[in-house]
Amino acid sequence: MALLAYRDKHILSAQQLRKLSEHKYSCFSASLLDPLLQPWWNWLVSQTPLWLAPNLITIVGLILNVVTTLILICYSPNGVEAPPRWTCLLCALGLFIYQSLDSIDGKQARRTNTSSPLGELFDHGCDSISTVFVALSACISCQLGHYPNWLFFQCFCAIALFYCAHWQTYVSGTMRFGRIDVTEAQFSIIAIHLVSAALGPEIWLTKLPHFNCESRFLPIYVACGVDLILALRYTKCILTEGCGKNGSSVAGTSVLSPSIPLTLVVLPALIIAQKSPHNIFTEHASVYILAFGMVAAKVTNKLVIAHMTKAEMEYLDWSLLGPALLFLNQYFNCIVPEIWLLWFTLIWGTQDLLRYCAQVCLEICQHLRIDLFRIPYTPKGVAPHPATASVSSQSNFGGFGSSADKNGGSAHRKSKSKPH
Repeated sequence: MALLAYRDKHILSAQQLRKLSEHKYSCFSASLLDPLLQPWWNWLVSQTPLWLAPNLITIVGLILNVVTTLILICYSPNGVEAPPRWTCLLCALGLFIYQSLDSIDGKQARRTNTSSPLGELFDHGCDSISTVFVALSACISCQLGHYPNWLFFQCFCAIALFYCAHWQTYVSGTMRFGRIDVTEAQFSIIAIHLVSAALGPEIWLTKLPHFNCESRFLPIYVACGVDLILALRYTKCILTEGCGKNGSSVAGTSVLSPSIPLTLVVLPALIIAQKSPHNIFTEHASVYILAFGMVAAKVTNKLVIAHMTKAEMEYLDWSLLGPALLFLNQYFNCIVPEIWLLWFTLIWGTQDLLRYCAQVCLEICQHLRIDLFRIPYTPKGVAPHPATASVSSQSNFGGFGSSADKNGGSAHRKSKSKPH
């Protein structure tokens, strides 16, 4: 059906493509770690070949992050079994590489004069997928599967807060990073993996002296505090900083309208997990989170596109088919085995997300006359082709980079995301 949904029509209208061409990335960051990491990012990008496309840098980092997390999941699919130490080390390495590459893609775009709105969109799209895997890997490393409710809460908090970060951008027109934000969260999770690798995942089961609780609750409580701070900040921005007419969003729509797609993902996920007669979430935690995570990534990408094209966001989406079937199946007393529908939700949501992103990237590439993973390379001493030069100057407006890029130079994309 997703095939039928995209056949014989474009996802982006001519007006949206025109608005996309006019989009300018706006970002503010007060991150504590970003200034300290700038020398590392600047050195890393200086070692990057000029022929390497920024989007290719981003996708390589994402693939490494996803693969290392999937290896961890294979050894502890429900977050109950203690994964081997080397899998935690692998996850720490994969996340560090992803974070580093995600921070230099925008810088590389500026170096190669290939900044474009596509870079920003591509970066945010990769981040929306990475968020799901990073949150899940941290919970598995702490063996949080022993507490399914905490596992659900932490993973869906990460997914929802990433969505809210782009929600406030849709409202205010500017992406904001606080003192404690994405970079800090990523390095905190790297630290969790390194502790598990060095001391063994069992370290999180030990009791803290004087506190009468397991050590894994320390990062949980810290995460809850950060989640609360971020939620309050996003709420204030959404309710008070609308940049449109009469305090509306960038598209002139209600600042509360993006709450509908998020609710259609999180609320069914909560109800299905709590009402399942077969404890589907407890028994298949990783599959459950990945399935709903892919659905959340799809609606987040649609929100990013709505912001960049200054368009109203669509509320319903084909990716919601899987959650809807799970919900209806429970209503009719599970006439179909829940695990079958859960795997269908994961497969359907993943292919729908990938096809949607591929189609959007194709349409933008055709509109801007650029390549997604290739830089038109001009050898030294040879004047660039006029068409190439015009496209480069046309795309030079855009960008986003990373919070890294905003502070130290990269225009391609980023979401803390950092644009190019």
